[in-house]
Amino acid sequence: MIEVRELSKRYGDTVAVDALSFDITPGVVTGFLGPNGAGKSTTMRMLLGLDHPSAGSVTVDGRSYRDLPAPMHEVGALLDPKAAHPARTARAHLRWLVRAGGLPRSRIDEVLALVGLSEVADKRVGGFSLGMYQRLGIAVALLGDPATLLLDEPANGLDPEGIRWMRNLLRGLAAEGRTVFVSSHLMTEMQQTADRVVVIGRGRLIADVDTAELVRRGSGGQVKVVSPQPAALSALLTDEGATVRGDSDGALLVSGMDSARVGDIAMAHGVRLHELTPRRVSLESAFMELTDDSASYRSRGLGAVDTEETATVAHTPATGRPEGSD
Repeated sequence: MIEVRELSKRYGDTVAVDALSFDITPGVVTGFLGPNGAGKSTTMRMLLGLDHPSAGSVTVDGRSYRDLPAPMHEVGALLDPKAAHPARTARAHLRWLVRAGGLPRSRIDEVLALVGLSEVADKRVGGFSLGMYQRLGIAVALLGDPATLLLDEPANGLDPEGIRWMRNLLRGLAAEGRTVFVSSHLMTEMQQTADRVVVIGRGRLIADVDTAELVRRGSGGQVKVVSPQPAALSALLTDEGATVRGDSDGALLVSGMDSARVGDIAMAHGVRLHELTPRRVSLESAFMELTDDSASYRSRGLGAVDTEETATVAHTPATGRPEGSD
């Protein structure tokens, strides 16, 4: 279990992480979401002891990472998939880490097979594609068979088969009772993978909620209804406490009442229905709506999108880090 308590990080006058508090529990995949520069990578670095908090704490099973007696057995992490010497082979890279962590050498072939790199195990890493680097990074994270996994953008560079493999891997690890914490900008993939999401913006917590609940909130709990008797139905639903407005295609959008209740009222009064559909939005749409106020920079001109639909940001802390780093 990961516990974050009032965690803050400052770089000079810039606040990268601002009093974050949340828990990441075992047995589920938790997505870590936020615009570029929201503070996700900084939070993960503090969890791994790579950055020191300005205030607050972050622990794994009640201990800071630096106090773990056998960290590779307890936490597996992927922050930079290219953190391997390009002249080394994949097998040599893992052999070096096994020796450093006091792990059995048998784990090398086991994780290479698990991530699908057995056939290229003796090729130099410098010739790997980004997707192959990602698989090697996952192999490193799994070397110690840890109970906690911390992965930053693990699906970047993977092809469709690789993304599906990653999704199944993460869900399988969570099903084994492990703590799985994944940062990603791939909202469609997170909607299919994450059971729960922690959303931050400008270093602050925005939401800590089940993924399905966040999507439901984004839809506003609306029900789309099509009827040849819209006026009569609208009056009935309004009398029962619902809010009803017309949509551009002639349908009614009903808020404050679920589809079952709408159907029951219509049937009780002999009103015919041609369509009765809970209105759903994607995680991406819900995320964009939720983080709209966290946008530091917005694109304009060719390729720009309506700010009511999305917001693309790239916040740069005054630390010399490249624009868009988290």
